[in-house]
Amino acid sequence: MGRSFANLHIKSKNLEKTVDALRELSEGHATVLGEPNNEAQEIKVVMYISKSNENWISVLHDYFVWGTVKEVGKTLSRLIEEPVMTAGYMNEELFELSFFENGEIRAEKIFCEQWMRDEYEQLKEERINDDYLRIALDIRNEDFDDFISITSPVQAVDKLSELVKMSLWSDSEWIPHEESLRKQFGKYEF
Repeated sequence: MGRSFANLHIKSKNLEKTVDALRELSEGHATVLGEPNNEAQEIKVVMYISKSNENWISVLHDYFVWGTVKEVGKTLSRLIEEPVMTAGYMNEELFELSFFENGEIRAEKIFCEQWMRDEYEQLKEERINDDYLRIALDIRNEDFDDFISITSPVQAVDKLSELVKMSLWSDSEWIPHEESLRKQFGKYEF
């Protein structure tokens, strides 16, 4: 068993607009975050938010895991007029990258070895759209071709982190244990 993480990233320069959309998500769509959807919410929703670089805002939450983060990204993309990227990484065997706009999946890529795809037949991309991925990630053609051909999840995360100039190696569970994440991410309660 290796390390696992899940996070989401909004392609935006506007932190305030992103925080407002996350507040709306927490208050009006709490079920996608594993919370009951009621008006008198007793427990505050805690998210960790970072303006990772000039193009991306990263979000961590304890309900984000491979299998849940995509639904959150899809819902958030309806609330914000920006592309939302979700990343789910499981046990060094799988890295799933998905993009949403206006509540619709626009592109997806699953990085894993062929044996993993053979073993788990449901490991199929919902929508393969390499052109969208390249443009959304703002990656040069030659770099993108190298990136998209990677089958190792670890190498794919490392390469994408390098190309978009932000680390994807982050999860809300790691914050208490990693000082660099505590410094990078601010805690928000909604």
